[in-house]
Amino acid sequence: MVLERRPLGSGDGWVNGPDGRRFWGTFGAAGLLVTLPDAGVLLQHRAEWSHFGGTWGLPGGARHKGESAQQGAIREASEEAGVPSASVRPRFLSLLDLGWWSYSTVVAATSEFFEPVIGDAESIEVCWVPVDEVASLPLHPGFAERWPQLRDDLGRDPVVIVDAANVVGSRPDGWWRDRAGAAARLVHRLATLDQVGWPADALGLPHHAWWPSVVVVLEGEAKRMPDSEHPNSLTIVRAETDGDSAIVEQVRSLSRPDQAIVVTADRGLADRVTALGASTASPGGLLRAFDALA
Repeated sequence: MVLERRPLGSGDGWVNGPDGRRFWGTFGAAGLLVTLPDAGVLLQHRAEWSHFGGTWGLPGGARHKGESAQQGAIREASEEAGVPSASVRPRFLSLLDLGWWSYSTVVAATSEFFEPVIGDAESIEVCWVPVDEVASLPLHPGFAERWPQLRDDLGRDPVVIVDAANVVGSRPDGWWRDRAGAAARLVHRLATLDQVGWPADALGLPHHAWWPSVVVVLEGEAKRMPDSEHPNSLTIVRAETDGDSAIVEQVRSLSRPDQAIVVTADRGLADRVTALGASTASPGGLLRAFDALA
């Protein structure tokens, strides 16, 4: 069966840069790097007629107007390689921003094997490639440049543990008048942040944005916060005694405590969790991320 090229979308077109280079995607472009522990990473062997034809890279392409990088990467991978969008979990985003054009690499994980399917004429092949064999392939130049750092962080899967009392108390906005309500607002903002990704600098991590698992620890009056819907990646813990002890226990319970990032400005708590291998992040970075959502 001969596959045809897809109809042009709202962002399909060349962008000519001031240095003479040109790139595809009037609203930028995005690609999806799907990982599966026993299979490797999903790559696309590009059709000979395409830009840098014959090389290996990521399923991806031009973003549509108004589309986020995450949305664009998942849509393109679904169209080009049959990636089931419901089975992938974004983990981090690496951004190449030239000012006049950008390319976003969205790294995502899946826990279920699926057989990739060529969706259009832009591919010779789409298949799983063991991580150790990627560098031996003739890679698309852009992907070849980014691959070493992407590979280094494939095993990084952060768990952010939020010291709710410390974060809420970092901004004097009247939280003391309704501690349960302040906790609910915090959880709502964290759920919103889960949709767009955490700024990497708020967590002290590389790349541009991350989608970590998040644990929010509540104590005292804040535990009266009403139950509400929130993403599966967000867990609410109501401390039986004090919040600090509950946070330490959360870190200790992880198979890899070094993946934990505790958001707190409490020096005593910071000493306790770093002794277990965790790192810490400032509440100020999280609050600035909230402000950017407004």
